[in-house]
Amino acid sequence: MEYLQQTVALPTSERPPIRLLFAALMLVMLLGALDQTIVSTALPTIVGELGGLENLSWVVTSYLLTSTIVVPLYGKFGDLFGRKIVIQAAILIFLVGSILCGVAQDMTQLIVLRALQGLGGGGLMVVTMAAIADVIPPAERGRYQGLFGGVFGFATVVGPLLGGFMVEHLSWRWIFYINVPLGIVALLVIGLVFKPHVAHVKHKIDYMGAAFLACSLTCLILFTSQGGTLLPWTSPQLWFTLALSLITLGGFVYEERLAAEPIMPLGLFRERTFVLSGLIGFIIGFSLFGAMTFLPLYLQVAKGSTPSQAGLQILPMMAGLLFTSIISGRLISKLGKYRLFPICGTALVACGMFLLSTLELPTPLHTMYFYMLLLGLGLGMTMQVLVLAVQNAVPFKHIGVATSGATLFRSIGGSVGVATFGAIFTNSLHSRLDAAIAPGIELPRSLGPTAVQHLPVAVRDAYLNAFAGSMHVVFLVAGVVVLLAFALAWWMEDLPLRK
Repeated sequence: MEYLQQTVALPTSERPPIRLLFAALMLVMLLGALDQTIVSTALPTIVGELGGLENLSWVVTSYLLTSTIVVPLYGKFGDLFGRKIVIQAAILIFLVGSILCGVAQDMTQLIVLRALQGLGGGGLMVVTMAAIADVIPPAERGRYQGLFGGVFGFATVVGPLLGGFMVEHLSWRWIFYINVPLGIVALLVIGLVFKPHVAHVKHKIDYMGAAFLACSLTCLILFTSQGGTLLPWTSPQLWFTLALSLITLGGFVYEERLAAEPIMPLGLFRERTFVLSGLIGFIIGFSLFGAMTFLPLYLQVAKGSTPSQAGLQILPMMAGLLFTSIISGRLISKLGKYRLFPICGTALVACGMFLLSTLELPTPLHTMYFYMLLLGLGLGMTMQVLVLAVQNAVPFKHIGVATSGATLFRSIGGSVGVATFGAIFTNSLHSRLDAAIAPGIELPRSLGPTAVQHLPVAVRDAYLNAFAGSMHVVFLVAGVVVLLAFALAWWMEDLPLRK
């Protein structure tokens, strides 16, 4: 590459109307957030039609993995070429992937095409959040970040409901087709409203660093997802994968020291706020995506809920996330302090996870609703605040890559979390089934919620008990991990919000 387009700060009189600009950016945020949540209630139905319960987590993991890999690139491209063209490119890639996912004929195709969709989805949120930082100072940004947290919360509320409705009344394929009209509207609005001034200057893109990072993350996800399930822990191939992940991570660090335009400047890691926000974000992503993947599955299999009912039943978690996202943003703008929110938020998330790990098959739904509400309240107090803290702590020229860095850690946490929880759940389920079901009894290959209900009574009871016991392990591990985030949150400091 020989030149770049660099966004130039516009005088207030030349900036697009803030309300129109935020309507456009909120639409892009909705597009990205909706896809992360609308799939969850459809997963059991997809498994029932395409088979492969052991690959269920990969429908989520493949999307998170590719979207994670491209996050730092999108952050850098946004700084170099301007946010507008990068957002438009991300939307187009996302829409192509969505259409192809809708026509997938087997689980392997769906996983590969979800990876393609993630290449576009990775840019939607990170470039949107960086675009906010272009026009709003940190002192005022809290309430705007709160609105974007509200959009994410709205998507998490509407997504499972919409996904459940489409699965029951149309087809699971419509959860991907619904992105097309939303994406077209987002493209049109961005094209009309967002008109930044750009200038051409020399630049180089750190493709080698991106390649090292992609290889490292891919190997890490393969290690966490295959260990104990597809490959035994004694497998040399498994440990070679982990070693390759660590070697390429070292290559990434070395490349970032030499690159003229690093996608992740190592100087950011000297910022205490950036490091702590990244680590806490990793753990929050780990727990959030793990819960979002397995809660609808638990409700449909263990409680016999339909996809629509499962969408309604995780409403307390989404409502809690929506409420505290908006309230925390407003309080931060008013008080000028943000440290307290991650501390309280991670404490609530840990409590929610530990309580969910105590669920039994006879546990009434209203008890489960309370546990999910606590989880949502904690997530809403943490997610957007971490991004605000990072944007406030770094120099303005690094806002794009710093925002992408904070998002990167959360996405890596999500990828590792879903893969790890998938491996823990599958391994636990198989071992419990081997102990509970008599030899010679074979379970159907496509064991969706409907197929479970048609099993012989004795086999069904054994399966449901094994299933519920495996979920206990998943949420217990998540709760222990979130306690680490709670400890880290105490080390954050309240930097004055820049005017």
